[in-house]
Amino acid sequence: MMLRKVSAAAAAALVLSLTATACGGDDKDSDSGSGSGSGDKIKIGIKYDQPGLGLKEPDGSFSGFDVDVATYVAKELGYKPDQIEWVETKSADRENALARGDVKLIAATYSINDERKQKVDFAGPYLLAHQDLLVKADSDITKATDLNNKKLCSVTGSTSAQNIKNDLAPKAQLKELGGYSECIAALQSGSVDALTTDDSILAGFAAQDKYKGKFKLAGLKLSNENYGVGVKKGDTATIDKVNTALEKMVSDKSWQKAVDDNFGPANYKNEPAPKIGTIVK
Repeated sequence: MMLRKVSAAAAAALVLSLTATACGGDDKDSDSGSGSGSGDKIKIGIKYDQPGLGLKEPDGSFSGFDVDVATYVAKELGYKPDQIEWVETKSADRENALARGDVKLIAATYSINDERKQKVDFAGPYLLAHQDLLVKADSDITKATDLNNKKLCSVTGSTSAQNIKNDLAPKAQLKELGGYSECIAALQSGSVDALTTDDSILAGFAAQDKYKGKFKLAGLKLSNENYGVGVKKGDTATIDKVNTALEKMVSDKSWQKAVDDNFGPANYKNEPAPKIGTIVK
């Protein structure tokens, strides 16, 4: 009987020891901070469904401007590409993902605004985008008022198209669809005359091989969208490191290369790289 008790106690101690070791291993793998190159990982939130910005490819790899920016930043923090764990971060969950610690950074067309700054901190901005229109390459739509009596597509729940109708083209006919891919298909078929959202998003979709040469941006600047890298509220050390990385990315021309690689076609004329800490209203 004594032997059995001792064996049970030893087994329990072994389980506790293994559990502690496993927990320690998990903490190290998900730790975002040291970038020691010794097996640590960094989790970065991106979009999975935005060509040219954040896209999960059929082979499981990731592409886009946000991905290129995040990869560069991670490198400067001490992480190799294979130490990055990409996490799909939908717009509605970005603040919660940072607060929960699901990700260390978010680079996902994350516009800096006062409401969001109450919940998270931002490094950057790293891109100044604008609300714009995407039209067919031979379209005669050149300004927002041309949309009167035209069909304008946007994604369900977006305010972009409604803002145009309210302020610029009251006779525009709004058509809401489930996603940008559906709006692009409707534009190609002629069932809508234009699509509106951020010019960077529009350019990314239009740059896909199957659409090259078929669409163009109108070149309007209907709003200013300052994309920043989201960081957990109060993590000033990480913000400083990310800002330093972004400045280096601009100075060594990697930033412009990423713009050219991801947004080339569709008449996209990017703004110069923003100055860190400067928000264009």
